[in-house]
Amino acid sequence: MIEVETLPRHKVDLNLAKDQILFDYRIVQQSRQASLMGRKEVFMGKAKFGIFGDGKELAQVVMARYFKQGDWRSGYYRDQTFMLAIEELKLQEYFAQLYAHTDVTAEPASAGRLMNGHFATRSLNEDGTWKDIRKSKNSGGDISPTAGQIPKLIGLGYASKLFKENKELQKLSQFKGLGSEIAWGTIGNGSTAEGMFLEAINAAGVLQIPMILSVWDDEYGISVPNSFQTTKGSISEALAGFQREDDKDGVEIIVVRGWDYVGLHEAYRKAEALSREESVPSLVHVVEMTQPQGHSTSGSHERYKSKERLQWEADHDCVKIFRSYILENEIATEEEVLLIEEEALKFVREAKNNAWKAFSTSIKSELVEAVEILSKSAPLSKQSAALNLLAEELGKTLNPIRKDVISTVRKALFLMRYDEPGVREELKKWYEEQVEINHKRYNSHLYSESQDRHANVPVVPAEYADTTALVDGREVLQACFDQMLANDPRVFAFGEDVGKIGDVNQAFAGLQAKHGDLRVTDTGIREMTIIGQGVGAALRGLRPIAEIQYLDYIFYALMTLTDDLACLHYRTQGGQKAPLIVRTRGHRLEGVWHSGSPMSAILGSLRGMLLCVPRNMTQAAGMYNTLLKADEPAVMVECLNAYRQKEKMPLNIGEFTVPLGHPEVIREGTDITVVTYGAMCKICLDAAEELDQYGISLEVIDVQTLLPFDVSHKISESIAKTNRVIFADEDVPGGASAYMMQEVIENQKAYFSLDSQPVTIAAKAHRPAYSSDGDYFSKPSVDDVVEIAYRIMNEFDPRSYPLW
Repeated sequence: MIEVETLPRHKVDLNLAKDQILFDYRIVQQSRQASLMGRKEVFMGKAKFGIFGDGKELAQVVMARYFKQGDWRSGYYRDQTFMLAIEELKLQEYFAQLYAHTDVTAEPASAGRLMNGHFATRSLNEDGTWKDIRKSKNSGGDISPTAGQIPKLIGLGYASKLFKENKELQKLSQFKGLGSEIAWGTIGNGSTAEGMFLEAINAAGVLQIPMILSVWDDEYGISVPNSFQTTKGSISEALAGFQREDDKDGVEIIVVRGWDYVGLHEAYRKAEALSREESVPSLVHVVEMTQPQGHSTSGSHERYKSKERLQWEADHDCVKIFRSYILENEIATEEEVLLIEEEALKFVREAKNNAWKAFSTSIKSELVEAVEILSKSAPLSKQSAALNLLAEELGKTLNPIRKDVISTVRKALFLMRYDEPGVREELKKWYEEQVEINHKRYNSHLYSESQDRHANVPVVPAEYADTTALVDGREVLQACFDQMLANDPRVFAFGEDVGKIGDVNQAFAGLQAKHGDLRVTDTGIREMTIIGQGVGAALRGLRPIAEIQYLDYIFYALMTLTDDLACLHYRTQGGQKAPLIVRTRGHRLEGVWHSGSPMSAILGSLRGMLLCVPRNMTQAAGMYNTLLKADEPAVMVECLNAYRQKEKMPLNIGEFTVPLGHPEVIREGTDITVVTYGAMCKICLDAAEELDQYGISLEVIDVQTLLPFDVSHKISESIAKTNRVIFADEDVPGGASAYMMQEVIENQKAYFSLDSQPVTIAAKAHRPAYSSDGDYFSKPSVDDVVEIAYRIMNEFDPRSYPLW
């Protein structure tokens, strides 16, 4: 570890050119003024909230010097100076995000969908195809949750390792020359107490990836000092055991002061060389930072910092000390420095004003249109006075937002409901056009809208020979994965026990030996960073399959899945994508653990991902083939009890596809439609056989995917025939069965076809008890389905179907 005391101050022997130093000072000044003005804009009511990077400027402008084309950042919402310094953020864009400007050309990081300080570069063209990200300086889409940016940092660095070591990837044009790129991460000192940070440090040390993780340490996490956050009050001291040694891999730990310009250069120069040339991960602990305006616009740091601490921060302000450094070393005169400061102030003010003008003009033009139409329509309406008042009040609104405009128009349309249609026609048409426009502004790109989305993947049926033998289901998957690995060098699979033994259910058996350990890889028990490893690699154009060994383990990684991966395409308004396939297994197995089907938890938290729930391994293989041809992230939940069930091996195992969002009728019937998925398909089919003897005909439908869900409305067509429906699954009551009911009864309007009350069959509210009896009394059984279906028919015709 390089200790802070050994790092020099005010030494000019690094061959730093005068123009470079003054450029850095100009950026530092611009960034500081942006923070100060941004806070005022919030207090003036022109922005909703502000969080700024003041106090962190110097370290960031130095770090930017060592950030090269092809590198990636996964950072912290105080990194504005860094983004300005690498010239991937313009000050007008910075303020556009503060105001939430929804024009992606004005605010390219998120098109106004994220609060200020959340940065992202656009990896995709407008049509969703990849740009050449080798030739750009890249930033992954930022998120707010503390330390949430760190898991994908592992994948961003791991991708470089794969590019460097997998020679097959170098044959692909989009990856030529890659392999030395560094993944740069940043985090606040308080967030280093999070498990995902500590898990990532361990993973980086094991993997030995080119990664540099900087900790901006201002000694507080909002109001909580380091003594309450971190062992020994110092993350670098706490992590000393990770320090690499001559004969042992690890992490290089460097400590440097945040106000020491020369020391920062030495620290980052060393870290860059280690990562870029030797693939050694580094932790740069930047201490003695300050936070001049406090945590955010939500409160004042004077409430929890002593006068002595506040004075220390004033004395150690990195901008102030950098200014002294320039003057003391005669890099510039007082007059030259003052000119830079004056120009920075003017430049930032102009950027702010231009951003506000562009933002407010776009809304005011809509306001003017609405007022004009209202004023024109009012004399013709029975509610003339009320409409004129609405128009007048809207026209006087100070700093209007779109809500003001649209809410007024909706109120007006209600007032005009008794008028002749022609009176409200123009306003109604304008409103409907705005609904569509605002959908694109605020609701688009939850899923891919490119030509590569799953809906455009051609359907290729599975083919079989007449003499096709039956094999274990896991062998179908094994053959599918073998083809994927052989046909596409971008594909690699990794997870706990995936490599040497071929996963706990043997679907990858022998594939590491065949394709190499870069393609089929074991990991430690670290679900959070397994997913992060996949997210980061997918952001760089690879096609990872990240395995979560059992479905209940997915909750270790749920934060990364929901806050980062699932919403990535949405929060960048189509600017980034990470088509990661998350493979796991669940459904029926005896016992509390590994036996749940918490689909409602996944449905509620992972919108933006596809959710595949195949009933057998042939269907799973077809879905994997579809996903690999598509560009959306997905979760695949395989059936735990289906790996050794017998299935036919398709002749076109690597080619056939299963369309997503299209249910399959797996048994035709006339009396009741049963909607289900996964392991419950067999339960329902067995129940249907038993019900035949009672004269009851079940139509069993396998939905196959829950996200998307029955896009062709095949289920409502079935209900139109049977007039009765059961929604069956193994989730808790009110879970996925209720989700399916809403989709069909409400969205597909199947209630028009019902002659009986729709019914759900679910597991009990608790985890399943152990043993076969525990399974029988905890989860839906064949007997449950038979009895419930019979009772539905008893209600319809009690004489023909008497109860016992």
